Amino acid sequence: MSTEIPAHALFGGPDHGLLWNVVLRHDSGIITSIADGVAPPPTRRTFVIPALVNAHDHARPTASSFGAVDMPLESWIIRSAFGTPPDPYLAAASSLARSARAGCASIMIHYTRPSGTMSLVEEAKAIARAASDVGIRIAFALAVRDQNPVVYGDEEPLLAGLASDDRKTIEELFVRAPMSPQAYIELTDAISAAISAPKVDVQLGPAGVQWCSKPLLEAVAENSAQTGRRIHMHLLETIYQRAWADQNFPKGVVRYLRDIGFLSERLTLAHCIHARPDEIEMIAASGARIVTNFSSNLHLRSGLAPIAAAHQCGCDIAVGVDGLALDEDDDVLREMRLVQMVHGGLGFKRTWTCSEFLGLAVANGRKATGAPGTGALVSGAPADFVTIDLDRLDRDQILPVDAIDLLFARGNASLLRDVVVDGRLIVSDGRCTGVDLPDIEKELRGIYRVNAGKLSGLQRAWPPLSASLQNWFEANLDCR
Repeated sequence: MSTEIPAHALFGGPDHGLLWNVVLRHDSGIITSIADGVAPPPTRRTFVIPALVNAHDHARPTASSFGAVDMPLESWIIRSAFGTPPDPYLAAASSLARSARAGCASIMIHYTRPSGTMSLVEEAKAIARAASDVGIRIAFALAVRDQNPVVYGDEEPLLAGLASDDRKTIEELFVRAPMSPQAYIELTDAISAAISAPKVDVQLGPAGVQWCSKPLLEAVAENSAQTGRRIHMHLLETIYQRAWADQNFPKGVVRYLRDIGFLSERLTLAHCIHARPDEIEMIAASGARIVTNFSSNLHLRSGLAPIAAAHQCGCDIAVGVDGLALDEDDDVLREMRLVQMVHGGLGFKRTWTCSEFLGLAVANGRKATGAPGTGALVSGAPADFVTIDLDRLDRDQILPVDAIDLLFARGNASLLRDVVVDGRLIVSDGRCTGVDLPDIEKELRGIYRVNAGKLSGLQRAWPPLSASLQNWFEANLDCR
């Protein structure tokens, strides 16, 4: 049955411009027509834009609630163990519903912290069920590590300096027998067989070069080339990862990835904050894309990525929230505004217009997550779009102002009214239709409070461990 969406304004994409007084029709998940020159009903003014994409995330809880605040990634990862999901379905549903409420049609789940309460295939099935209930498209990659579980190198000196009970706690939580490359490929195949669907894209997810051995990286590259499966990986997020890469890959870590066939149009790299110009050029030449995670990088004191330079040399750029939006609310619209403001140009020279940036972030994000199409709102495209309250966005109505420019001047998730994905209304008037987000978050909060008591050993070990982590990285990875 065809559905009509009247709109006072509609942005179809950079190549299609801004239309006024339109009716968007969709049927069976596809846009069937967009007719302009049609006077919408005299209600609140609406502005329709392509649905957004969170191209790098982990479907996890709010980190600050667990004390993971104002610390570098290398400490933050250990501290965030307090947020291990007690119930994979509830944790994923909470995160995915927040993303949906912020206007996302698609999200990348680079799954870094399994619950340990069920098999990994069953856990992936729980997450896919949460995505289905929310109504959002997902890409799912189980993040894998087979080295450096605590630091980027030999952790024995660090562990040896801890009290015996503290050492035992850390080893039980983080130091486990690694999965073999072949076992990881087989597990990914099993997850794919269990959850792959039109709105679920299963990918390979090596956690990062410092956490993955060469045999593992090479196995991932080979499997991707053979199967066409996409790859999602962190790269050069912190100064310590840069120093480690320079020590362990004297000819260049990105050059190594290129030489083993890891770099390709199937690859998405998160962060790349400390990638050098020649490395960015290699990434761009391969067709791989970079996801920037601006607020996460600020929270973790990781630095500013060379996003404008990457764009200017032809690298595809997307935007991710990484579970650490500025206000820890998964507001990808605000995140996109921050990226545009910081990287959009200097003086009169512009990197892109706001319209161009919105279009490229959506299109490249959909490539990263395996979502169909470019996101442009045209006849025949997937019916993935967001309705914004134009009266609130253009609250003063003094002079005509381009609606996209206004969106990048003051837009945030609170202005979103409805979100449609694959023709399904997944957010209506700011509330998720498929799940009860307030109830889920209330239930999760209670479970986490109980679980916190079960991690008393980590709480006891944290002060000496935190100091030891800082000492280890400063002593072993000189970043000057």
